[in-house]
Amino acid sequence: MYIVIVGAGSIGSNLIDLAVADGNDVVVIEDDEERANEIASEHDCLVLNADATTNSTLKDAEIGRADAVITTTNVDAVNIMVMLLAQEHDVANLVSVVHDPENLPVFEKIGVTLIENPQRLIADYLYHSVRYPGVSDFIDLEDDTELVELTVTEDAPMSGKRLRAATESGQLPDGCLVVALKRGSEIRPPKGDTSIRAGDQVTVFTDDVSLVDAVAAFTGEH
Repeated sequence: MYIVIVGAGSIGSNLIDLAVADGNDVVVIEDDEERANEIASEHDCLVLNADATTNSTLKDAEIGRADAVITTTNVDAVNIMVMLLAQEHDVANLVSVVHDPENLPVFEKIGVTLIENPQRLIADYLYHSVRYPGVSDFIDLEDDTELVELTVTEDAPMSGKRLRAATESGQLPDGCLVVALKRGSEIRPPKGDTSIRAGDQVTVFTDDVSLVDAVAAFTGEH
């Protein structure tokens, strides 16, 4: 893919690492000269020390070739302007971080794929890591729901139980649904007669009210 990344701060630099390592053609636009020089010395990609909110800079980045434009600056106004200009160049995939929730409608109107407030996402992850040590990963969804990934322990109430029986007996909490199960290298869709074993990795859809009980059911943690 041909990817234009705007901003080489903490978020942008990690994104550049991933995109370049994966063999993509990457162009970076960074208005801070020192940071631009650092990125140019560290990565095999084109780095433009320029203002991304001007058409001339985007033309230098050959935006017409871009499969995606990703903005990662900490200023929503800059990200919005770049997204609008990229839209004018018919870039198919527009992605941006958004720091202020009040700006979400603007990005949505443009048709941007959004990553809301990265600092809040990091804070959520850190809190979940402390509050629920058995949760190896999670995704916050809308309406107070989320997906959590749990590793089943030997002494967990769900260990050795079939899903249908556990649901009927109440061992699997209300508001909790197992949507995927990984056993070894195999990922399978769980069914009512699927038996949960210690060591299984289960992905559970749950509401916030049932989260504590869901973690306890699969890991024994309270």
